Amino acid sequence: MKLIKKIFINGKIELLTGLHIGGSSTALDIGGIDSNVIKNANGVPYIPGSSIKGKMRSLLELKYSEYTQRTGKVDSGMDKNANDANPDIQKLFGSVAKESDFKTRLIVRDAYLNKDIFKQMKNKTGDFEKLELDYTEAKWENTIDRLTSSANPRQLERIPAGAKFDFSIVFTFYEESDNELLKMLFEGMQLLQDDYLGGSGSRGYGQIKFSDIQMTEKTAENYQNHEVARDIVTKPTLDEISIDEIDL
Repeated sequence: MKLIKKIFINGKIELLTGLHIGGSSTALDIGGIDSNVIKNANGVPYIPGSSIKGKMRSLLELKYSEYTQRTGKVDSGMDKNANDANPDIQKLFGSVAKESDFKTRLIVRDAYLNKDIFKQMKNKTGDFEKLELDYTEAKWENTIDRLTSSANPRQLERIPAGAKFDFSIVFTFYEESDNELLKMLFEGMQLLQDDYLGGSGSRGYGQIKFSDIQMTEKTAENYQNHEVARDIVTKPTLDEISIDEIDL
């Protein structure tokens, strides 16, 4: 197995509804928030690459894994007895099982808030001018005990709809047949786009859209000759990329 090439997929993740991916609870007194979103050291929200990668894997496992279909459990690659876990998914995402020889093809980097776009929307359109905090909103949630009718209100912190994050995915070719795994990656992105990211998805949170897609390619020869990656595909939305036409 040797490096053939790397495919770089970059673009935007646009929030169509508010997003909540839980973070540290060390600042519960700020604004009365009961559940904070994850932020970097500068207090700016971001989407962990592990959240994107994990949700794509989970959705693909639900579709393809015989282990999932038979037991109802999603294999994380940690159960060494899960021999029926889809091998293509393990090749794409990797496996932590000690005896596994699957080498991951996929790197999903943390997606950072595009502060320029956020500032433009806040200053020009007024979409974000009523936010309780610098980059987030507070949303009241309420649970009702059906036996006692008692309420349990709480405030969740959310990144508002309309915010955009810069995402970056790296796919490594080790074999020519890895093109099928690249197609699976795009299928996972489509499944995620039609599902939700983060928590409280059944209550409307976490609907996203991949946009401004740019794909570039850098071969082993390019690395040897210190050459830059070449452009392959540029599309305004993920929906405009046909999985069946991907042949790199």
